[in-house]
Amino acid sequence: QQVVVANLVRTTMGGQQSRLPQHTTTHCAPPSVTSITMMEPVTVMITGAAGQIGYALAPMVARGAMLGPNQPVVLHLLDIPPAATALEGVVMELVDAAYPLLKGVIASTDPSEACKGVNIAVMVGGFPRKEGMERKEVMGKNVAIYRDQASALAKFAAKDVKILVVANPANTNALILSENAPSIPKENITCLTRLDHNRALGQVSLKLGVSVDTVKNVIIWGNHSSTQYPDVNHGVVVRSDGMSVPIRAAINDDEYLRGEFVKTVQQRGAAIIKARKLSSALSAASSACDHIRNWVCGTAPGEWVSMGVISDGSYDIAEGIMYSFPVTCTDGKWSIVKGLSIDEYSRKLMDATMNELVDERKMALECLKEG
Repeated sequence: QQVVVANLVRTTMGGQQSRLPQHTTTHCAPPSVTSITMMEPVTVMITGAAGQIGYALAPMVARGAMLGPNQPVVLHLLDIPPAATALEGVVMELVDAAYPLLKGVIASTDPSEACKGVNIAVMVGGFPRKEGMERKEVMGKNVAIYRDQASALAKFAAKDVKILVVANPANTNALILSENAPSIPKENITCLTRLDHNRALGQVSLKLGVSVDTVKNVIIWGNHSSTQYPDVNHGVVVRSDGMSVPIRAAINDDEYLRGEFVKTVQQRGAAIIKARKLSSALSAASSACDHIRNWVCGTAPGEWVSMGVISDGSYDIAEGIMYSFPVTCTDGKWSIVKGLSIDEYSRKLMDATMNELVDERKMALECLKEG
């Protein structure tokens, strides 16, 4: 079906009022060399859109990095009222870039307006921890934010909306959202650990001096925090002759893999802040696109990725917490990879990050009661 929609821009701070098209099915196959059939646009919401990550993410989505080179999109950009002017600037740049796939932009400071008809929601906005703040105080701020946005998503978004939470604490923010949007299936709410997954891929490729796309099936277990466990026990490196070599055998240095490698991935975010004086933005935005693209378009046969998803008790992880597992994706649905062997060292680290998430869940539920 061919659909042609004129580019439009609308803001709730004043401007043209226009009705957005609804989408049908998302496909990620590359366009035909001889003909391109444009599909109906998919509506993607980015919260915190005037911030660093949002500013990096919006053009990636508009260029096709999230849903493929043949999938038109409409962007809904949400931020808080103090960021309204900056948000208008983001819209201006998106218009000026003249992205062929971008069929509409709505900039808003109203969650209800921004959530209307949304098919994919990338939740970047949140309250960051500031110097001198207690964990529970930060949790309380984020509970309020995600409770309100959960309500708007449940009421106004598409019934099959796919949600990715990026803002930290990502796992527990996703859980808060899920608790406050019972009409949205729990499997449709996820959090970003693909950034950590990609960091692990990058470190292995640097260590071996190989292209990063030859490194497969690393795993991030647990929380998107310094307790996460980057695991290479089941990962492989694909040689030029097509044969796969286990990462452990290729590196042949257990001291590195249990020491420097784990520490580097766990603390990469802090290292970037130290170097840039700002948190990860480009890599976070790119990883968010990777997460959604695999979720919607599927994972390659024999390969998995890491996603923060609701635990079903697999690998003896407490049910009901948002925990990063290895997953495969088919037909827009993720499935936890089952049956992987877990050694004693891995068990210890998987349990440590699980215990942190159990504590965060307890704190978040207390904040919900108090709120």
